[in-house]
Amino acid sequence: MSLISRNFYLDDLFDDFITSTKGNDMKCDIYEKEGDYHIEMDIPGFDKNDISIECNNGYLTITAEKQAESNDETKNYIRRERKYGKYQRSFYLGDMESDNINAEFKDGLLKISIPKKEEIETKKVIEIK
Repeated sequence: MSLISRNFYLDDLFDDFITSTKGNDMKCDIYEKEGDYHIEMDIPGFDKNDISIECNNGYLTITAEKQAESNDETKNYIRRERKYGKYQRSFYLGDMESDNINAEFKDGLLKISIPKKEEIETKKVIEIK
């Protein structure tokens, strides 16, 4: 009996040749608490200066961009798995109070709180004559 699955070696071999998009996503949790919406997003390996948050036409867009390291000719890489480039994720929030959005980034975790806009009832009953 072997503790290593039969596919272990083949999986590793194919990982080198097939580009996978899994792991490139900016994973997040979205929840509502105390009248605000909250987004908690994992962005490990990035610095606060690599991340931007924008509000435009009802969309909240989070962008993280990291430039590749310059190639060091003295390094003979066996495997390179760390990804560089631009990652972006957008959320439609509709009409929001962008002045009151708060964001905090610490230890690879981005926390954003978005106050819910007070909805004004626009329902009108029309009398039938």
